[in-house]
Amino acid sequence: MRRRTQALALSLVLLTTCGATVGTAEAREVKRTAECQGDWLPATPTATDIMNGEVAFLDLAPVKIGKNVDWRTDPYRNRSWSMVFHSLRWMGRLVADYETNGNEAYLTRAAEIAKDWVADNPRGGAGASPYAWQEHPIALRAPALVCLSKHVNESWLSRSLAEHAKMLSDPKLYEKGHNHGIDQDIALLGIGCRYGRDQWSSLAIRRLTETVKLDVDSQGALREQAPRYAIYVYERLKVAMENIKSCGRKVPADISRRWESLEDFISHSTQPDGFMVPIGDGGADVRPVGYSHPKKTVRVFGNGYVYGRTAWNKPESAFYSIRFGPGMKYHGHEDHLGVTYYAQGRDVLVDVGFDSYENSGYRHWTMSAEAHNTSVVSGARFRGKTATTLSRSSIGSERQSYRLTDRAYGVPRTRSVLVNHERDLMAVLDTVPKGSSVRNLWHFSRDLSTVSNSGGQVVVKDKAGWKATLVQVSMPSCKPVGGLKVVRGQKNPYQGWVSSAYLRRHPAPAVVAPASGDSVLTVLVPGTDKPSLSCSGGKVSVETSEGPVSFRVGGADLS
Repeated sequence: MRRRTQALALSLVLLTTCGATVGTAEAREVKRTAECQGDWLPATPTATDIMNGEVAFLDLAPVKIGKNVDWRTDPYRNRSWSMVFHSLRWMGRLVADYETNGNEAYLTRAAEIAKDWVADNPRGGAGASPYAWQEHPIALRAPALVCLSKHVNESWLSRSLAEHAKMLSDPKLYEKGHNHGIDQDIALLGIGCRYGRDQWSSLAIRRLTETVKLDVDSQGALREQAPRYAIYVYERLKVAMENIKSCGRKVPADISRRWESLEDFISHSTQPDGFMVPIGDGGADVRPVGYSHPKKTVRVFGNGYVYGRTAWNKPESAFYSIRFGPGMKYHGHEDHLGVTYYAQGRDVLVDVGFDSYENSGYRHWTMSAEAHNTSVVSGARFRGKTATTLSRSSIGSERQSYRLTDRAYGVPRTRSVLVNHERDLMAVLDTVPKGSSVRNLWHFSRDLSTVSNSGGQVVVKDKAGWKATLVQVSMPSCKPVGGLKVVRGQKNPYQGWVSSAYLRRHPAPAVVAPASGDSVLTVLVPGTDKPSLSCSGGKVSVETSEGPVSFRVGGADLS
């Protein structure tokens, strides 16, 4: 999802329709309305596509729907496609373009589409699509119908909007503390303001305030556990606040404060290359634009994120993320203790990313611990939705270190992470109690390929010849870990894949380490294929491409 600049000139909502005539083909000058203009309009399909009886959603191939639409059409067996189909936002595209170019045929067709949807999808009717009255399509469809109502004064439309308001007001359908709830409130507010129903408008504003306080914490971190949704929430709250003002109401201070705090979280979640780190249900192709940079280069968000970088506005800057916090919910994955690492202008360690919301084996794998750069306690049952504690942090300008712990496998699982800047290096120490064994997994960027794997070292390179090395030793012996396995494009079970965008997946090298009863130290050294590593009295020395780096290992800590 990309941030789009809004240029909305919102006017007070009229209590009566404009009374425009539907049906003539000639173009005429039409007043543009706030309800029909804005960033809710889809880029595809275009008005021309729709007039030709064709729609395209989610970058999937266009689908012919003809003049008499079959609302049970489900060509891809894809829930997201059907949700967008029944949102009717694409119908709203016709009305918005009618306001721009005055082409009456666009308005005529928009009214035909909406009336046909209303007739074919009665709530509770046997012939209605199963997606028609789900909570999110209702919330997204209502603003499109409100837009249409600015130019079409018909009883079928006002009755349908009243039915939508009834459903949006139902507390059993309300998604409190979630981005869907924000969409529901925007929709109910729109209907209430359109028809002068204060009880609907007041309910929407009251619920929105409560939802925002739950979904966005005081630091600006989103509890939905996928940073890319922070962009969606930021943009939708901007729409909500503008709509509240246009309705003659005052924006609650809690909403505006939390909205402003989101910008900091979004900026810290963005890598030096401009793309957002793909944590949770967030694609690797999300590129936030227009958000101001904070001064701090390292930020710990109490809801479960650590972000650090060498500097702002430098594509070659190092960047890392670490996950902890509350157990998995909403759009999160089982990624606790997981890290990502970007260095010297390149993705090195990556999250495998987001593929789709479809109920598939690949989707379930992308959400699992095995799809993240984390540790696994061998032979123990994984306990999903377990919280992880950040128990120690040391943040300096040139080096940061952290310790995290949880009981996701029934026994204490501890990970310490150290990141050194200027002379780039990431070190990770995984520790479990005596009697248990730990193994870990490391997912490299799809732009990297394996050069060699021997003596506890895996070397990878990109097409330009740039190299990086993963070194793994047992502690405190400092002996190289044997038996590292590099997997690429494996399907049964899934391993060695990266998703670059929606429904796009690519083979990529993944290092699967063997189980060890000792603590395991993993060091990532970008820019070289010969990083000598030695240990002496708890001190570890590594030769990087930029010179020597040393740090200490003490028990379960790195410093």
